[in-house]
Amino acid sequence: MTSALFSPLTLRGLTLPNRVALSPMGQYIAEDGAANDWHIVHYGQYAMGAVGLVITEMTNVSPEARITLNCAGLYSDVQEAAAKRVVDFCKKFGTAKIGIQIAHAGRKGSANVPAAGGKPLTAAEGAWTTVAPSALPFAPDWPVPEALTKAGLEKIKADFVAAVKRADRVGYDLIEFHGGHGYLIHQFLSPLSNQRTDEYGGSTENRMRFPLETFAAMRAAWPAEKPMGIRVSATDWVEGGWTPEETVLFARELKKLGCDFIDVSSGGLDPRQQVPLAPGYNAQFAAKVKKEADIPTSTVGLIVDANLAEEIIASGQADMIAIGRGAMWDPRWSWHAALELGAEIKYPPRATPCIPALRPQIFAT
Repeated sequence: MTSALFSPLTLRGLTLPNRVALSPMGQYIAEDGAANDWHIVHYGQYAMGAVGLVITEMTNVSPEARITLNCAGLYSDVQEAAAKRVVDFCKKFGTAKIGIQIAHAGRKGSANVPAAGGKPLTAAEGAWTTVAPSALPFAPDWPVPEALTKAGLEKIKADFVAAVKRADRVGYDLIEFHGGHGYLIHQFLSPLSNQRTDEYGGSTENRMRFPLETFAAMRAAWPAEKPMGIRVSATDWVEGGWTPEETVLFARELKKLGCDFIDVSSGGLDPRQQVPLAPGYNAQFAAKVKKEADIPTSTVGLIVDANLAEEIIASGQADMIAIGRGAMWDPRWSWHAALELGAEIKYPPRATPCIPALRPQIFAT
């Protein structure tokens, strides 16, 4: 049968071999922001595992943009060279296209790694002063960030542009701008975290202003033939927060600026959130954005079943699915899903001996 999930997807000058993407997953193992041998192994296995697109972890635009001291960065020549080593390896041996998620943590920065509890760093641990739209902490036991000045906004915008230029030199095929999960761009969008009284706060239009300005500057610095999209949180899951309807308005404005896809997630801004977790729980929001903003969407959220992924694409809810935990559990998820769905995919040459259809019959089981 013909599989929608394993059909190609073209975004500008980039054609993905299928609609399965590796979702960006923080590894918290970078050394001064630079990738290392772990990243070769981590991303290499997925690049060879037949996903159409590998999007590398949230990569930050400055030291103060990081979540933790162990987060990836793209603001130095050393980091650029280390990232290129990973990308070159994946392209040499794998079949996937390679993207990068570029971000700024804002008030959720200066924290311990999740495995150590994820709480704010102490001064002795190397804490730094975080920034945000308004001087409002992420949670009552978190430090109060500094409200960004106009000069601060311009610096952050310039930091994003500089990271985009580095990403092009590295050889990434695609950029995903991180506008969700409670990080800086999301903090501007949500009225829960943005209580500014200038042109960057108040109305939905004003709260979207800095994210849109930053996206426009990034898009101008990124080659026209390469796609650029954004991850958004469609809802805060908190009363009075950012809404799916505002997400549609945001997507329409992004499309005007040359945005090629919206990666639709949810939550992450406020610890009071009540998220109704279930397989594919964000697909409803991806479908809404795709239909009402007329723009390609990706969706993420506990999608581990091949038939569910196929249904989401075949029914038109989204154009791409992103898997995270499912891929960690099974780095060859796409191989197995294609087999289950009766689809043909491209395998790396060195994987040929293990393809079920090509094994000697005595080893077929």
